Amino acid sequence: MTRPSPSPVHDRYAARIIDQTARLTSAVEGADATVPVPGCPGWTLAHLLRHVGGAHRWAETVVRTRATEPVSDEQVNDVTPDADDDLAVLADWLTEGAALLADTLRATGPEVPVWTVAPGGTPHFWARRMTYETVVHRFDATAAVGGTFILDADVALDGLDEWVEFSILPQAYESDSARRDLLGSGRTVHIHATDAPEGTGEWLIDLTGEPITWSRTHKKSAATVRGPLTDLLLLLYRRRSPAPAEAVEVLGEKGLFTAWRNGAGYWLRK
Repeated sequence: MTRPSPSPVHDRYAARIIDQTARLTSAVEGADATVPVPGCPGWTLAHLLRHVGGAHRWAETVVRTRATEPVSDEQVNDVTPDADDDLAVLADWLTEGAALLADTLRATGPEVPVWTVAPGGTPHFWARRMTYETVVHRFDATAAVGGTFILDADVALDGLDEWVEFSILPQAYESDSARRDLLGSGRTVHIHATDAPEGTGEWLIDLTGEPITWSRTHKKSAATVRGPLTDLLLLLYRRRSPAPAEAVEVLGEKGLFTAWRNGAGYWLRK
């Protein structure tokens, strides 16, 4: 296969998949496979590593085969551990799958048409999606073992961009009625990252009518959410809750923010 012309952004996602996977496996080194994962109720670390590794291999199959229709995601969802699961063995398997995915993404390039679960239709979609699939589950694994989770600001910022971009899509919601229930006069949500570089870290989601839209705007809104980039990303993924003792605060209509976050994040929780 002829190597496509390098794409710095696409290749950066491929590198991040490997980096985030390495950080995940490092976080759980020496842990027991049966340790429960608070962010994924009912799962142990064995379930989690099987899920992330399955997601990497699923995306790799889509890209490598140039799939034009849905590919079975059984390996993503059927993550029941074996009785003799060893976390070190699972970590090696996860590392291998991440490298395989990254190599396939680089070899294919960002623009070849492939099937995607949301608008995009290119390997670049999968490179970005698998980056944040890995980031969020690295947090889950780190929290499960009581470790400290640190995320680079540029990674958190782009992760927030991706989440907000998904949030305006009809397929992000459980149903059309669930999406329409959020709409109404004056309904806007403003997200403000307090540690973002100047000129970034602002998202205004307009729920006043169809279609739902978003823009990089600083504007008084019905609900405003403020906090550091990483905390905001984890909040949208329901890994953090706004509380007086924490870094994130929700001003105005807290119920609106919660309903929007829960409704728009449905697809990412499936």
